[in-house]
Amino acid sequence: MTTTVPRVDLLVRQLDMAWALFEYYLKDLDDRACLWEPSPDCWTVRPDAEGNWSADWQIPEPDPVPSTSIGWLTWHIGYWWTTTLTHCFGPGAPPRESIHWPGTTEATITWLNSLKDSWRTELLRLTDADLDSKSRTTGLPWGENVELVHVASWLNFELTKNVAEIGLTHRAYQSSIRTAHPPKP
Repeated sequence: MTTTVPRVDLLVRQLDMAWALFEYYLKDLDDRACLWEPSPDCWTVRPDAEGNWSADWQIPEPDPVPSTSIGWLTWHIGYWWTTTLTHCFGPGAPPRESIHWPGTTEATITWLNSLKDSWRTELLRLTDADLDSKSRTTGLPWGENVELVHVASWLNFELTKNVAEIGLTHRAYQSSIRTAHPPKP
């Protein structure tokens, strides 16, 4: 007899795998790596006049979309999680402009760990009926009238995509350092 893995378990396993890859990259990140810009037209995070770290953003997005710094990518993860968590499980999503990058790699890791833990906790509470429901996604800008299972799956995919981009950008950063300061023979 074959048993089917519940959908919540599958979503949590996806999250855990993506997060394990993220932790692999986190161990080598620092503020210089997070703020390194791989190209002149790079989107990044920068402090505004009040000292809040705001992310570059443009609506509609340019085509092609600029390259991004690791700081921007970590803000992007935090933006999607904050928005989805507060919309689907809280009082409603805050405006994008109010979601700031914490300003340091260490604070960002703490922020993202907290969001991941909250997301994981909320996923584990869901039933199949909750996953099939559209009530939590009503009004969600990218999930209007979509079952929660599809929003949850998409958010896990978005994390995975951003983590892969962080890995690629970090390798490019490390390469730029080696090129600028080659080892002495």
